[in-house]
Amino acid sequence: MYKKILLPFDFGNTFYNIPEQLAKLTNGDPEAVVTIFHIMSENEMADNVKYHGKHFDDITKDKVEDLKPFTDELDKLDVNYNIVIKTGRVITELLREINENDYEIVVMSNQRARRELKHVLGHVTHKVAKRVNTPVLIVK
Repeated sequence: MYKKILLPFDFGNTFYNIPEQLAKLTNGDPEAVVTIFHIMSENEMADNVKYHGKHFDDITKDKVEDLKPFTDELDKLDVNYNIVIKTGRVITELLREINENDYEIVVMSNQRARRELKHVLGHVTHKVAKRVNTPVLIVK
């Protein structure tokens, strides 16, 4: 169905229901690839360098390890993926990624890990859906 899918990954959202949706969107096509895209804020990056002595490569390895439960689910469903981690302003970097690549669809989770946050759409989800021409699937 879709061969080039972008999944912005925010560790503040839950993604337990996303692998099944990605499997449906790729329909078992071995050429389909999901790009898991995570942006570290400039503050997070600075804090890691200043307080933990970690640099981008070290932090990236940690983030890939943190993604392992999610990527294990994708592996079980035979969904091909790659992981891209960048640093910068979240909305700016995300819009740049979408506009510079030919993604067929953007899949976003809108289920916050903390239930007390009750916005209809998160700030980033709203901005992306509003500003891109690529179809956006928001999974609750």
